[in-house]
Amino acid sequence: MIPLIGLLIGIILGLFLKVDIPAAYSTYVPVAILAALDSVFGGFRAYLEGKFESDIFISGFFGNVIIASLLAYLGDRLNVPIYLAAVFVFGSRLFNNFAIIRRLILSMARSKNVRRKNDEV
Repeated sequence: MIPLIGLLIGIILGLFLKVDIPAAYSTYVPVAILAALDSVFGGFRAYLEGKFESDIFISGFFGNVIIASLLAYLGDRLNVPIYLAAVFVFGSRLFNNFAIIRRLILSMARSKNVRRKNDEV
């Protein structure tokens, strides 16, 4: 639940605060945001599975953001689009986590419906 609350707070702050990102960071920030979203979805998935640990979430969150940003920076210095590797990995993990979250939520909803039907009988 903590990752979801953090995501909602971040979205609300982003909507109301004027933050101008310099054009020099235009490659790094989207990759870092994608890495952060991957961590949030992974944390929410872990919460639904009953495996969430805040220290693992926080270290993974900042670790993913730092690694993704460093990859983008290294690629920028080498004139090689290495950031695309981070986009591919974090993007595929994001969709994978979303699919698993969706399945977990649907299975929880189905099990509640089955319990209700059994209680009615």
